[in-house]
Amino acid sequence: MRLTPRTTCLREREHLVSAPAATSVSPTELRERLNSVAPPRLLDVRTPAEFETAHIPGAYNVPLDIVRERRAEILDRLDGDVVFICRSGQRAAQAADLLRSAGLAQGSVLTGGIVDWEGNGFDVDRGTERWDIERQVRLVAGAIVLSSVLGSVAVPKLKWLAAAIGGGLTYAAVSNTCAMGTALSKVPYNRTANYDASQIVRRLGDTDA
Repeated sequence: MRLTPRTTCLREREHLVSAPAATSVSPTELRERLNSVAPPRLLDVRTPAEFETAHIPGAYNVPLDIVRERRAEILDRLDGDVVFICRSGQRAAQAADLLRSAGLAQGSVLTGGIVDWEGNGFDVDRGTERWDIERQVRLVAGAIVLSSVLGSVAVPKLKWLAAAIGGGLTYAAVSNTCAMGTALSKVPYNRTANYDASQIVRRLGDTDA
């Protein structure tokens, strides 16, 4: 039977739904495992800019959009236990589910993300300070809603733009996704000068990455 793009998409969704959910690991548990004989591989799925701001020593940055687009290639370069990390755990859970649906055998999500890791007083490597994606989403969404409401005094139809943003944020919460966050992750501010998706995936297989 020939698979159409729609059929392939539906099968991928069914596979994702049927894949078991990733387990979670607390910051304290992760720290203990990192000091063990066989420490897990750390995959930080935030944007390169967020990763540059602060990350757990030894973590490797594979942004969530690359995980979505190249999960088969990424899976081929992973072996052993993997722990997914983001700011608070949401994006890490999405990345873990994507790779588990593609066949990843071992994978867990850092509970509370880098926020809880730092909150426990554990070490991070720091670089240039930048706003995280969640803060950028709040700024952009709030600015659009505010300007739409104010502008609706002169152009009444602008109120529907504010309503659309509200609906989008509601859907983002229900579906645990964020289209605005995905779009913002692609702007130059959130990408370092040497950002290259193919190189990021290739280096993932390096033993010293």
